[in-house]
Amino acid sequence: MNLLPTSSNISSKDLPLREDIRLLGRILGDTLREQEGDATFDLVENVRRSSVLFRKKQENADRIQLEHLLDHLTPGDTLAVVRAFSYFSQLSNIAEDLHHNRRRRAHLKSGSKPQEGSIQLALERLLEKKISPQALQEFFDKAIVSPVLTAHPTEVQRKSILDCQMIISSLLSNRDRIDMTPEELADNEEALRRFVLILWDTRMLRYSKLTVQDEIKNGLTFYGHTFLMEIPQLYANLEKQLEKHYSQSFKVAPLLRVGSWIGGDRDGNPFVTADVMSDAAKRHSAVALEFYLAETNLLACA
Repeated sequence: MNLLPTSSNISSKDLPLREDIRLLGRILGDTLREQEGDATFDLVENVRRSSVLFRKKQENADRIQLEHLLDHLTPGDTLAVVRAFSYFSQLSNIAEDLHHNRRRRAHLKSGSKPQEGSIQLALERLLEKKISPQALQEFFDKAIVSPVLTAHPTEVQRKSILDCQMIISSLLSNRDRIDMTPEELADNEEALRRFVLILWDTRMLRYSKLTVQDEIKNGLTFYGHTFLMEIPQLYANLEKQLEKHYSQSFKVAPLLRVGSWIGGDRDGNPFVTADVMSDAAKRHSAVALEFYLAETNLLACA
């Protein structure tokens, strides 16, 4: 499976993205053939080719042919086509996210001008505006940024799928960040194939509705490898950049405070009671405490 534009429409800097999507698309296509058979694989390929042809030429005859093909699908064939293209989109999104990180690292390694949205560019603009270090320190002493997690009723993606996507993302990233031997690359691809197979064999939608306790648990699973790891690095990087630009030390207060409505939305969810809200607060506290205890243990073992 490959829905990428032709090479003439892709710049050299995006070629790694093209190769990543080709790899994942090839693995997904092999998985589809192995799990569903040649007939289903050929059907999905026919839909793909017809879609690409219509997209390129925008001719009415191609549109009619595609509509005819889709209108005559059986329920089982429809499910296979929907799942194939859905998983291809998910895998493509993984590759695109990694490519954004790849391009950001390339900019940093080359020493190019700061990009929009970067801390470095923001500080350079502050210098241009002649904002004093004292005013900036006062701002950091009082500033509060509070991103808030929420459980949305339309969120149907299962945690098992999200976990699988994270592993695939890590494996794909290793191919780019680590200088692998041919044997290591083969092992990496084999691992990718295993987890794409797991992804294919996992139901996309859950059959039962999540409880509020389930939503709390699902939300907390992402803290360990996102906020708790990244926020301290953000503070450290910000302090280094401030010292570099202003030639004096700064102390950045804990201005980034993560919030959550999950288990505490007393307006929108009738199942959120006082006991549920208390339990949510205890679970959040436990996650933070366990993380810091683990970090302390690492220091003790160093």
